Amino acid sequence: MAKGFKGPKGGDMMQQLQQLQQQIETTQAQLAEETVTAKVGGGVIKIEITGDQRCKSVEIDASLLEDADVEMLQDLLLTAINSGLDKSREMAADRLGPLASGLPL
Repeated sequence: MAKGFKGPKGGDMMQQLQQLQQQIETTQAQLAEETVTAKVGGGVIKIEITGDQRCKSVEIDASLLEDADVEMLQDLLLTAINSGLDKSREMAADRLGPLASGLPL
């Protein structure tokens, strides 16, 4: 630890940074367990994505496959995946954003 590396009010900035790092790691672990759901096409496709942007499940209503319109299915899947990723990123930003504002800089 650097000598004399003190933050405001005489607090130890290194200790504050270590606590912040632990809070971030804990929040990231929680995000990996939380999910968001994106539905498209009136709910015929449902995508579940974790807070660390991993696709957990894909559900396709069987009625969608009866028409066998491959291009429509591809478009719906892309839309659902991108929507789920956007929701996941928003959730992560909501959880991690307040931690970044606590940086002792």
